[in-house]
Amino acid sequence: MTFIELFLIALGLSMDAAAVSLTNGVVYCPLSLDKKLAIPLCFGLFQGLMPLLGYLTGSLFAQWMDRYAGIICFLILGTIGGKMIYEGFLKQDTKPKSENLTYKVLLLQAIATSIDAFAVGVGFCAAKVLLLPAVSIIAVITGVCCMLALLLGRSFGCILGNKGEIFGGSILLLIGIKSLF
Repeated sequence: MTFIELFLIALGLSMDAAAVSLTNGVVYCPLSLDKKLAIPLCFGLFQGLMPLLGYLTGSLFAQWMDRYAGIICFLILGTIGGKMIYEGFLKQDTKPKSENLTYKVLLLQAIATSIDAFAVGVGFCAAKVLLLPAVSIIAVITGVCCMLALLLGRSFGCILGNKGEIFGGSILLLIGIKSLF
């Protein structure tokens, strides 16, 4: 597999994580430095880790992951997004604080957006792709895309105020619904 092919796969895998990073930037403005760093690192790490796990398990879990990945993603992102929408309507005059973006929520977001990368890892196993360069490219591209999306989201989040929470929750919910199809 060529570098261009791996780059395009990485870019495709990073899009859900970048959308969630954009949402986090919109909703949780301002963010502390540790959260600004944790978001791209966490998403990049999981996007790189899941193909590794898929590669190592080969076809052992591939059928199960193909069958239930969309449902798992929907349940996680739908729950987080629905909660954000609900809280956005409750708090008409306040803005969510960056402390509300816990590491637990960030971890769940990273897992939900990287489930499809597991299946890519199974494909890498079948295609006999060199694993270390592939997962490294995926992790780095995802981290960069998430950082850029986070910065863009922060720009809009500070302007939108509490409506950003409703907007961001809607994006997460839509990504969750999209994962079902």
